[in-house]
Amino acid sequence: MFHTQSWKEMSYTEINTNVITFTKGMLEVKIFHTREEMGKEAAANVSETIRQLLGEKEEINMIFAAAPSQSDFMKELIADKQIRWEKINAFHMDEYIGLEKDAPQGFGNFLKERIFDKVPFKSIHYINGRAEDPYAECERYAGLLNQYPVDIVCLGIGENGHIAFNDPPVADFNDPKQVKAVELDMSCRQQQVNENLFSSIDIVPTHAITVTIPALLKAKYMFCMVPAKNKAEAVYRTLNEEISEKCPATILRTKEDAVLYLDKASASLLN
Repeated sequence: MFHTQSWKEMSYTEINTNVITFTKGMLEVKIFHTREEMGKEAAANVSETIRQLLGEKEEINMIFAAAPSQSDFMKELIADKQIRWEKINAFHMDEYIGLEKDAPQGFGNFLKERIFDKVPFKSIHYINGRAEDPYAECERYAGLLNQYPVDIVCLGIGENGHIAFNDPPVADFNDPKQVKAVELDMSCRQQQVNENLFSSIDIVPTHAITVTIPALLKAKYMFCMVPAKNKAEAVYRTLNEEISEKCPATILRTKEDAVLYLDKASASLLN
């Protein structure tokens, strides 16, 4: 998709000073020295894809992930003055059920602060985690995704290998639903504490609404940003384990036009 040198053409010393690019299945992988460099390249690639798509159609639809791993990428993306935000409809991929409306941990609030309020999107569509009927809210959001077929997904990978809130116990590569309510895996909830989003696991919500894996894979392009040491094991599993719901992110290896962006820390367990 965006090619530099291949992994086999690189020497070990070049790992620390250059972008390393290789493929695993259909997934392109890029490794950078720092997360800042990773964020810049990912933003440049997403911006290029936006311009390409807007050369073909009047408007496009994007799904964003709400996580600290996305911060470097988002900072660079909103600084790009060439992006025609007024032609982009924005969505997010998951939301806790039951958080207070203004809770900073809410994924809609996270994105509102970091990107949705920073640039003039054509429209922004939030998942309502406080809806009286979460299942009706899933149907409502699924209807929006049908109305606005997704062009680009910008995502991360969780410590347990999840994408969105499709944790291993609830992930389904053949999910008939586009959006569903799920119980969160304990390791997923602990990650929220590890990243200082909650002070203890007791106050991390137990349930959430998530866009399903098949719905995410419908997008033409997927850009997956995964920096930091705490993601090294998940990255290793994503690229080396059998493709299965035991590590949901392994499905990315089957996706054409998908790129995984890593920094040296998150790639530290790779050979």
